[in-house]
Amino acid sequence: MTEEELKLRLRDFALRVLRVCDALPGSAKGRAIAGQLVRSGTSPGTNYRAACRGRSPADFVAKLAIAEEEMDESNYWLDLIMADGILPASRLLALFRESDELTRILCASRLTATRNSRANVQQIKNQKSKIKNPVDP
Repeated sequence: MTEEELKLRLRDFALRVLRVCDALPGSAKGRAIAGQLVRSGTSPGTNYRAACRGRSPADFVAKLAIAEEEMDESNYWLDLIMADGILPASRLLALFRESDELTRILCASRLTATRNSRANVQQIKNQKSKIKNPVDP
């Protein structure tokens, strides 16, 4: 999956989450869950975009970790809505599966980026300077 494809998929997920939140009842629990789900469901897309513009490999990994965590939280809220019967599970199952798959994709990306970052640091760390020290023979 390309960077642009994942950005679009995260955007589409956020739009679907917003529609679910609009459908939640105006009860105390509906409002509380809607508030949490709006934040956690829209955050992965913004954090992934920020990761793609990261200033360093460490920044990229950190922002991917936030996107992954927020996507997993969205999965939790969707599960809670279905478990409590606030909305029919049949309406949310596809979105729930998408959140699970996106969590896995973000996790795999973070792990790959972490491995690549460590490998690059080891390569740099072991390089010897080409600058000759005037004291060295």
